[in-house]
Amino acid sequence: MAEFLGNSKRTDYCGMVRDDHIGKTVTVMGWVQKTRDLGSLIFTDLRDRTGIVQLAYDENTPKELFDKASSVRSEYVLCATGTVRERDSKNPAIPTGNVEIYVTELKILAESETPPFEIVENSKAGEDLRLKYRYLDLRRPDLMKNILFRHKLAKVTRDYFDKQGFIEIETPILIKSTPEGARDYLVPSRVHKGSFYALPQSPQLYKQLSMVAGFDRYMQIARCFRDEDLRADRQPEFTQIDLEMSFVEMEDVLAVGEGFMKTVFKELLDTDISLPLPRLTYKEAMERFGSDKPDIRYGMEIFDLTDLVKDSAFSVFSGACAAGGTVRAIKAENAVSVLTRKEIDKLTEYVKGIGGKGLAWIRYTPDGVASSFAKFMTEEEMNAIAARADAKTGDVVMIIADTNTGKVLSQLGSLRIKTADKLNIEKKGIGLLWITEFPFFEYDEEAGEWVAMHHPFTAPLDECLEYLETDKSKVRAKAYDLVLNGIELSSGSIRITNPELQSRIFDLLGLTKEEAKEKFGYLLDAFKYGAPPHGGMGIGLDRLTMQLLGCDSLRDVIAYPKVQNASELMTMCPAPVDKKALDDLGLDVKVKESEDK
Repeated sequence: MAEFLGNSKRTDYCGMVRDDHIGKTVTVMGWVQKTRDLGSLIFTDLRDRTGIVQLAYDENTPKELFDKASSVRSEYVLCATGTVRERDSKNPAIPTGNVEIYVTELKILAESETPPFEIVENSKAGEDLRLKYRYLDLRRPDLMKNILFRHKLAKVTRDYFDKQGFIEIETPILIKSTPEGARDYLVPSRVHKGSFYALPQSPQLYKQLSMVAGFDRYMQIARCFRDEDLRADRQPEFTQIDLEMSFVEMEDVLAVGEGFMKTVFKELLDTDISLPLPRLTYKEAMERFGSDKPDIRYGMEIFDLTDLVKDSAFSVFSGACAAGGTVRAIKAENAVSVLTRKEIDKLTEYVKGIGGKGLAWIRYTPDGVASSFAKFMTEEEMNAIAARADAKTGDVVMIIADTNTGKVLSQLGSLRIKTADKLNIEKKGIGLLWITEFPFFEYDEEAGEWVAMHHPFTAPLDECLEYLETDKSKVRAKAYDLVLNGIELSSGSIRITNPELQSRIFDLLGLTKEEAKEKFGYLLDAFKYGAPPHGGMGIGLDRLTMQLLGCDSLRDVIAYPKVQNASELMTMCPAPVDKKALDDLGLDVKVKESEDK
């Protein structure tokens, strides 16, 4: 039967008991990792969030206490008081391995059933099972370490921005629905039946209003919500380090962001990073890496073959060039033994699966050159490709041609990542960089219209204003992303504060004056009362934590994450609610039958 804590007070955490505690009386509390009953000796490993310490009992231990210790099982909750002494058999694998606590008083605060999986590092239990019992999963030392690391990152964040003069302001969670690309999560109002709040996709408009209010440096560790498909680096609710600054241009914002990253890497990883960080324009990143979030820790950069093959007899190449398209390639060094014909066939299917028409290739084998298209080419043309690629024996060149240059670049970017993973290319160093000068508009082929690549409050580059009405494809934005090892950490921009320019942008995006006023009227009204120039960014706290720890999934750094279908396995939400709750909200639920029924 569980005992009461009573007057017992913890003096030390389990993982903090050290040699300098020898001879002292301490009280520790925690969960039983395991017990070893050797007959006349009992040893119990007690665990809390700081680590493990050994509890010891021997033939001199009072029988009642010894019997109680013998009854203890894994995950029991204990309060143990005793004298710290040197261990006879030391354990160098743990920080407390030189000492143990010779127990003089023991309280069993809670008993435990046998857990559904073992509470150990690198558990082999399936993720679904661990997520169902997440409170047990979080006891595992590796996951516990991740959550504690995230806490430290949040503290470093607040300390850094406080020193930079930022003011932490909480913005509302229940807001007006103004979709920013993803679908909103909607919350029905009981008081205003038929009307809905939305959960914020970001604090974007409120932080801009804070600039108008005069809080010239705002920050918030903000909860954000987006109803979109999930993946390893995306959750329906996430945490963002949100910033906004007044009286600044892009260089000022980037300097603050770089200072933050330097502080984070130094304080949390004891790693120095050089400033300023490298920069690539969006155009440069796409042409070199086929991605606006490139992993620059390895090569395999894209190169252009268009000028070499535009007049070739191979119609796949010449036809694409004649139609205004392009022929581009990547080279995998020393890859012949891995990228066999069979493996290249798999990569070809992969390219087709992401919208490509196929994959041309050249393998430079010790026995000679093998290619999927050499019979259509002259010797001079093949030699020119080899020279452009700087190809050597053992290398493999993979080529994509299409009338749409953007598609070719993005497909090669995906192929680059796929190939690097297949070759197990070592990725050394810290691939931290800025991507700048994003296109302001992007063409939505499905909708047949131009849309804002970031959001409609992003300012175009001054030199691009003349193209707003004449050629949207030439308009670049004062937008910037921070990328780490191929993962987008941050997105930001300098904002539009000129009401006339904002109206032009809304018009170009197909918003009528009435629609703009309905969606963003309060912001436009605010700009009439003296809006300072301002800009900012949002840095993904979850993604940053994941990258700093080298984790593969956000679920490894979020205490209570959702799974692929946006549900939580522990509480089984989302879940139906009773009819009375719906009636109070003036709602009725109609479930649409699936099309395959």
